[in-house]
Order: sequence, then C-alpha cells, then structure tokens
Amino acid sequence: MQKITDLTIVIIAKNEAENLSNLLPLLNFSEKVVVVDHQSTDETKKVAENLGATCCPSEVDSFAQIRNQALKEVKTKWVFYLDADERVTPELANEIATAIKDEQISALTLKRENICYGFHLQHGGWERDLVTRIFRLSDLKGWQGDIHESPQFSGSQKVLKSPLIHLTHRCTADNLHKSAAWTLKEAQLFIAAKQPPITKKIIIRKTLMEFYRRYWQQKGYRDGMAGFVESFVQAFNRGLVYIQVWELQQQPSLESKYAQEETRIAKLWQAGL
Repeated sequence: MQKITDLTIVIIAKNEAENLSNLLPLLNFSEKVVVVDHQSTDETKKVAENLGATCCPSEVDSFAQIRNQALKEVKTKWVFYLDADERVTPELANEIATAIKDEQISALTLKRENICYGFHLQHGGWERDLVTRIFRLSDLKGWQGDIHESPQFSGSQKVLKSPLIHLTHRCTADNLHKSAAWTLKEAQLFIAAKQPPITKKIIIRKTLMEFYRRYWQQKGYRDGMAGFVESFVQAFNRGLVYIQVWELQQQPSLESKYAQEETRIAKLWQAGL
C-alpha cells in the first residue's frame, strides 16, 4: 500500500528485540517509526535501528510520561501509539489511511483482538477491548496515569472496524513476568491512596470475585480451557496486588526485618569466634 506520510508510529519497548524483529517490517506504510527504549538489556536498540526505526532512550517509570516524552519525536499530523506485541493488518492500515483524511476526526479507536495462550479469546472481558491510540497531534493534550494510562484529547473520535491483533500471554512465564511488574505498581498506588490494612478475607474475596466476574459473568467458560486459564491468571493477578499491598504495609518494612535477621546471625558468628 501507499505510505501514509502524515503518520508517525510510536512503540514503547523494553527487552522487545524479538517482537520488534517481527513487527517493524510490517510498518513500512508509516512515514516514521519511533521506538522508545525503556531501559532494555537486550538488543532492542540494535534491532530497531537496523530495521529503520528512530530509537530514543527513556529512563522514567510512568508509561504516561514515556508516551508524552515520545511526542518530541513526532513531526507529522498524526501519531499512532503501538505496543511491540500488537500487529497491524493490511486492512487496518488502509482503514487508518482513509480515516485520517477526515478533518472532523481527532482520534481513532481500535478494536483489539486478543490472542492468549494461542487462542482468539471472545469472552471473559477480552471481547470489549477498545483502545484509543491514533491521534491528530494538534488535538492530543497528553497522557495521564501510571499504570493504565489514558489519553487527554479534544475533538471527536471514530471506532475503526478492522481489528488490531494483540499477540499477548504467549506462555505462563510471559504472564508472570508482566504480572510482577504491573501488580507491584498498582499496589504502590493503593499505598499512596492510604489503603486500609489488608486481611486474609480481603485477599481471598478479591481473588475469587475476579475469577467469578471473568469466568462466569463475562462468560470466559465459552473460550474453553484457554478461557479458564486466563480467568484464573487474572484472578491470581488481582490477589497478587493485594498481597503486595499487605507487604508494603508492614511496619517495620520487610527489608528492615531481613536486615535485622542478617545482623542477628552475623552477631552469633562474632560471639562464637
């Protein structure tokens, strides 16, 4: 297809060398691709530059701040925020090219089709996954939020028909790696909001209710074994958030308790010498 000269694609990446090697060759329809390297330790930067993307580093932890920072690299009329594990089909690219010609539109919302554990999930909440990611630069005010960041923009938006493919949750290890990062951040936000003390009842209730909501209320069972596993994993993640809130509420802190134990054991050896 013909290149969209008014569009820059921005990708925030941390240790995404493999994903970028598959994604970037598909983005030749865009005038420019910017990869924001968020403290990668693999070959993210090398892969990005070898495949024609502009790569810039970012040391901040807030995803909203990273997205705002990336705007400095955008000179086109439109910007498209894309994740490294998302894929644009030719049909979607053509629909984007047509939609951004409409002077009345300020933002484009995409229907994300989620593939988890190799299955196209249609229930459990995954079927209503709408993400607003494409913006007229002049109407985008910026992003807010530390975890589930949201865009601030003026003007009207349009929902596109062609799906954005999301190749996520490829295995349990991948799931746990992501969970370890975002559940801690969410727990820290609860602490900042002065969350009351966490009890066993709260952890159990929050975990079971998340499973019930996804598997039964949102009909995750219709997606078979993959639907069960995803509902279970999401419930587990919810429990992890509250467990980590409990950890952070400990006084003295867990770090201090272990430091005290290290000191105690060292003194035992000193006394015996």
